[in-house]
Amino acid sequence: MSATPANVLTVAVLAGGRSSEHDVSLASGAAIQEGLLAAGHNIVPIEIERDGTWRTGGEPVSARPGEGLLGADVAFPALHGPYGEDGTIQGLLETLDVAYVGAGVAASALCMDKVMFKRLLSTTVQAVPQVDYVGVREPRWRAESAQVLSEISELGLPVFVKPAHLGSSMGIVRVTESALLAGALEQALAHDELAIVEAMAPGIEVECGVLGLPLAGRAAGGAQALASEPGEISFDGEWYDYAAKYTAGGMELVIPARISDAACARVQALAVETFTQVGCEGLARVDFFVDGESVLVNELNTMPGFTSTSVYAKLMSASGVAYPELLDRLCRLGIERHEQRRTRRY
Repeated sequence: MSATPANVLTVAVLAGGRSSEHDVSLASGAAIQEGLLAAGHNIVPIEIERDGTWRTGGEPVSARPGEGLLGADVAFPALHGPYGEDGTIQGLLETLDVAYVGAGVAASALCMDKVMFKRLLSTTVQAVPQVDYVGVREPRWRAESAQVLSEISELGLPVFVKPAHLGSSMGIVRVTESALLAGALEQALAHDELAIVEAMAPGIEVECGVLGLPLAGRAAGGAQALASEPGEISFDGEWYDYAAKYTAGGMELVIPARISDAACARVQALAVETFTQVGCEGLARVDFFVDGESVLVNELNTMPGFTSTSVYAKLMSASGVAYPELLDRLCRLGIERHEQRRTRRY
């Protein structure tokens, strides 16, 4: 779908950032710019350097609260990890009074914190089934390491030790021996003050895209979003690590996933339910482990990798939403939310 001249948007595409996912973000941003141009829109590319400096066309960007961002109708924060996907950029864009794509401040911060995300899902009216875990804060690890290790032992082996606020499999260690747990925790805590240790889940890895629906497209009392066709992540290694994700040929996305019809329906229902429960908007990718008819939620990514060959884009394409149309819809959802919030009296 190409935008008609009357519907052309000017989109500020933010990419790069201060996190360790800087290069992944630049790739996402470049692809988004190409897709938006294909959809008929104008773009304002903004690169956020590793030190946090904003530049467009090589020149520093200056912005004032309440005065927008370089004349853009909407911003597309193609940023991954801390300082971009965790509510910080979203808060800045709110201060500038700029519409933006994706989850708001609270949902971005919540979903970036893997421990808080899991805690919330466990306290919903119908608790969302998920992988067993233990959260470890650095002060407690220093004061009560023996007790922490005892709690982790209940998960069995192997386990995955992760920094709680990073994505793209950064800093993750697969631990198969108890003697290696302390070292893995130290490594995770070097990245983050909070670590999460997750049990090994049986079955295959399945991912499902979620796309928000415009207000006019929602049935009364119906879903706020639609779920894509689920895809199966197939790879040769022991687990889906950074190399498998970003090395050419490291993984294969099988669409549709090789799971039963009942499991497929369950994945789609849980994807939308999780998206809704945590207050997401616009888009998300929800990751699962599926073992027969058992479906467990692993995590939710509010801004997944966004090249046209990334998993999220492929899932939506297989579900009938081509890449330029997807980008157009996300931008318009961001504008709609911004306009709706302006009608509120805070």
